[in-house]
Amino acid sequence: MADPRDSQLAELLVDTCVGVQPGWQVLVAGSPPGRPLLEEIVRVIAERDAYALLRLTFDDSTIASRTWVRSAPLDRVGVPAPIDQHALATCDALISVVSPENTRDASDVPAERTAAIQAAYRPALERMFNHELAWVGCQYPTPALAQDAGMSTREFADFLYAACLRDWDAERVRMQRYADRFDAADEVRIVGEGTDLRLSLAGREMKVDAGGANMPGGEFFGCPVEDSAEGTIAFTEFPAVYLGHELSGIRLRFESGKVVDASADANEAYLLETLGSDEGARRLGELGIGCNPGITRYMRNTLFDEKIDGTVHLALGNGLPDLGGTNVSRIHWDIVKDLRLPGTRIELDGVPVQRDGEWLI
Repeated sequence: MADPRDSQLAELLVDTCVGVQPGWQVLVAGSPPGRPLLEEIVRVIAERDAYALLRLTFDDSTIASRTWVRSAPLDRVGVPAPIDQHALATCDALISVVSPENTRDASDVPAERTAAIQAAYRPALERMFNHELAWVGCQYPTPALAQDAGMSTREFADFLYAACLRDWDAERVRMQRYADRFDAADEVRIVGEGTDLRLSLAGREMKVDAGGANMPGGEFFGCPVEDSAEGTIAFTEFPAVYLGHELSGIRLRFESGKVVDASADANEAYLLETLGSDEGARRLGELGIGCNPGITRYMRNTLFDEKIDGTVHLALGNGLPDLGGTNVSRIHWDIVKDLRLPGTRIELDGVPVQRDGEWLI
């Protein structure tokens, strides 16, 4: 039975997040479980007098089928398909709907193959990183995502739509007030149990996500100065999930912007392997502050978890060039820390602006 919220979400993605114009060529990527939303997106794009170019896979891989990445010769995996390069270079927008049947499906892809496909398509995706290409990613409520969140499928669907279908104009105004304070500061300090980390934002600006490249939105984010991170941070409240791998108890120590010591309570070998992906993997590409009041619990789902109201997330790897970031890496791994616990705080130039997850400004 059709869910009327799918049409609302499709209009939000097409009009607010991407802003499709007549004549645009819009790549629409997804997999069969997300068909109800994909159909609505295609319909809305058609009504906007634009082309909907549907790319359907069986594993939510926007770039290349995971079955192909597992099976093709490694040398071939490391070379992008010319037709894909052309599509990414000439399309006007990209809308990706993630609807997994198994959220750990990528966990058996060898790291060298993951690294090869990421490196191969890194130049073709530069338009996304620079926000020259209008794009948005979202999820569709599948049983697999609901299971990870510890919810029934119906409960998770209600949660997803509530987090996405918000008054984003009002949310933008609210978050911009906080972002402005960060823009006026030179140094950010994050303090909590096992954590005392300082970052510089000098000369950088924060961007508010209120109906942009990720849906749900509900954060503001920017790029720390690449050599500025000093101190330690412990991501001990939530497991971190990346490319189908789950790690717990991640602890990082930074000197001059670079991770010089790293450990994890579980899956430490994968953490160290990922940090060794390339030269930029040990530096920070993003600092983000979660602000979505509709997201209050950990879901094992980074798209939602990084927006939890009262959290902070740091991304290892590739920076955001349109926000002044210069770090280059094939990875971009957002790891979330809960700041709602007693004794945690965020300081700007030595002045507390958030304590125990509550804003003081």
